[in-house]
Amino acid sequence: MEDTICAIATSLGVGAISIIRVSGMSAIKIVNSLFKGPNLTKVASHTINYGYIYDNDEVIDEVLISVMRAPKTYTIEDVVEINSHGGLNITNKVLELLLEKGCRLAEPGEFTKRAFLNGRIDLTKAESVNDLINAKSDAQRKLALNNLKGKLGNEINNIRKEIVTVMANIEVNIDYPEYEDINVVTNENLIPQLKKIKKELEVMLQNSQNGRLINEGINIAIVGKPNVGKSSILNHFLGTDKAIVTDIAGTTRDIVEGQITLEGFLINFIDTAGIRETLDVVEKIGVEKSKKAIAEADIVIIVLNNNEKLSTYERDLIKSVPEEKRIIFVNKSDLVNNLEVEDDYILGNTMESSGLDSLKRGIIDKLHLESILTKDMTYMSNARQIALLKKALNSLKGALDNLDKKIPIDIVEIDITNAWNLLGEITGETYQDELIDTLFSNFCVGK
Repeated sequence: MEDTICAIATSLGVGAISIIRVSGMSAIKIVNSLFKGPNLTKVASHTINYGYIYDNDEVIDEVLISVMRAPKTYTIEDVVEINSHGGLNITNKVLELLLEKGCRLAEPGEFTKRAFLNGRIDLTKAESVNDLINAKSDAQRKLALNNLKGKLGNEINNIRKEIVTVMANIEVNIDYPEYEDINVVTNENLIPQLKKIKKELEVMLQNSQNGRLINEGINIAIVGKPNVGKSSILNHFLGTDKAIVTDIAGTTRDIVEGQITLEGFLINFIDTAGIRETLDVVEKIGVEKSKKAIAEADIVIIVLNNNEKLSTYERDLIKSVPEEKRIIFVNKSDLVNNLEVEDDYILGNTMESSGLDSLKRGIIDKLHLESILTKDMTYMSNARQIALLKKALNSLKGALDNLDKKIPIDIVEIDITNAWNLLGEITGETYQDELIDTLFSNFCVGK
């Protein structure tokens, strides 16, 4: 933390501008030693200064340098950003000079790590920075920005305050039983308080499913008999001939995947091999992969042929997929109808440009996508946060179970304290060094 660090903050390559970021106690002094222009050690904070970077007497580049003095910076340290011309040679040369003058090359995510360790942001905000950089859809961007504002961290901290109030009351009763003017904590008055907190965590966990769908994308498996049009549906959605389409059954032998954005959400389409009995070894492997894709998908589109009668296999397939994740799409609406389906279905075809519009609408309605994109998107955004939330919830459930069993309150407090600590790990109030190192290693070097 005492080192002055530097890194290239923009993508390497040919471009108009490259930014080299420097942070630490000696940031301004080191950059000033390479700069000819205004004396950076005397300029006002948050100013942009024009001049040249020199290597001894050789001009390296014409630059603009932003000087930002602590504590009103990203890292709460002195920060300098050198805006040079884009290009590998110039950018790397400036970085090389900074390293020669005493800077250390920043580790992945070290600027954001310093912002966290210096108390400027909590872990939920830090993770949101990385989520924002890696966002591939509008929904991901909106969720990351919302969490970057601190709404998720604030919600967790408010719950932790409720828990610590309970803990404090228990401690007072244990340590000062002789005082008559304190509220006596009993099983009867503790249970409603813990149930209220438990309910809040359950709602948060339920909403975390929305965060998972936004960040990881929605997995949609397209399944059905061979030659019902699964690959044509995938190609239609993707707008490209990614899957091979022929009249020969068993053409798709492995799963074929593709991504689109729908209503701002990332959709992962999985075109599966037609499930049927086969002696072909390769096709058998594809069929097994198809069954796995069905089990793991958020939505399963079961494709049926409008001019064929429903087979026993198709009946069994419809029954095997829960209604809440099932969409039945009857393809080839332009052909004579020979199909009888008792369940609700969507009719369309892949031969017309608008033939899948109703299917798109069905996906949106099935997943309630429009309701997920609310103004207050306070959702958990990754597996680490969700896992800790589940553990905290289990600890509270354990505390309530022990209260029902009339276990002494000082023993029950262990589970309550554990829940409080686990929620603290989400925001970074409590953490282990190894966790922090691992988390920030997933960031890009200049962030």
